[in-house]
Amino acid sequence: MRHKLVVAAFILGSAFSRGYAAESPQAANLSATDIVAKNVASRGGLTAWRKVQTLQFEGKLGAGGDKRGTLPSPEAAAVSRKISTPRRLAEEAELPFTMQLQRPRKTRLEVEFKGQNAIQVYDGTNGWKLRPFLNRLEVEPYSAQELKMASQQSDLDGPLVDYAAKGSRVESDGVEQVEGKPNYKLRVTTRSGQVTHVWIDSATFLESKIEGQPRELDGKMHPVEIYYRDYREVEGLKIPFILETRVLPPVDEKRASREPLFPPEKIEIERVTVNPKLDSARFSKPPVTDSVSRPKGM
Repeated sequence: MRHKLVVAAFILGSAFSRGYAAESPQAANLSATDIVAKNVASRGGLTAWRKVQTLQFEGKLGAGGDKRGTLPSPEAAAVSRKISTPRRLAEEAELPFTMQLQRPRKTRLEVEFKGQNAIQVYDGTNGWKLRPFLNRLEVEPYSAQELKMASQQSDLDGPLVDYAAKGSRVESDGVEQVEGKPNYKLRVTTRSGQVTHVWIDSATFLESKIEGQPRELDGKMHPVEIYYRDYREVEGLKIPFILETRVLPPVDEKRASREPLFPPEKIEIERVTVNPKLDSARFSKPPVTDSVSRPKGM
């Protein structure tokens, strides 16, 4: 879910509270399998996540200001989580969004901007986008690159839940500090060979950070990190309500630090609905008229 929101669904693209415990030798010696098992249990358990067929998120995402780069593209993010947004708003704005997810890997994202809805839909095979804020009033298909990115996103439960059944492999890359707290660093390799790193808090066993898809800015590829904050319980599931994306300098640049190039991009989730009834048409090619109003068909 979180990876979809940031990595797999942001038209504007370019879209949790933890305790602390000192790292102990015992914790540092946990296997990757043990870490994943504790992570899944902390998030609500395997049985509970297997029952989730649909998810809906409502909230606001930060956009605008000449000091910012692009917003997170398609879950982030879940959120992926990559269509471009109004990138030169004079003032920073908070844009209302609704994201709907359905197994297997179906995504619909709507973002309200100046009274119109930008829409991005992926049905698991094909994708479409509608961008009225760019005066593009026709529904356009995903580009080949956007389709590739969408196809690489994890399902709504993320890359670790049922990872073996999904054909992925998880390995330990040791222990690292994330914002001053010890985290297990895991390397996830999907069936297709895509590699993603995930950091698991050693005290709560919840994800604290994930490696996002690199962004191309000014002809250079920039690493991306997505932080998960403000975990809350929703129907027995632990879900992050704040996602923060940081775009770093290119790996080939000699810099004194790996500080973000831009202020962090924040997504604030206000409401999560587990297993909402979603019309299958929500994940089909959207009609142009959908851009004039907020989403109705939940």
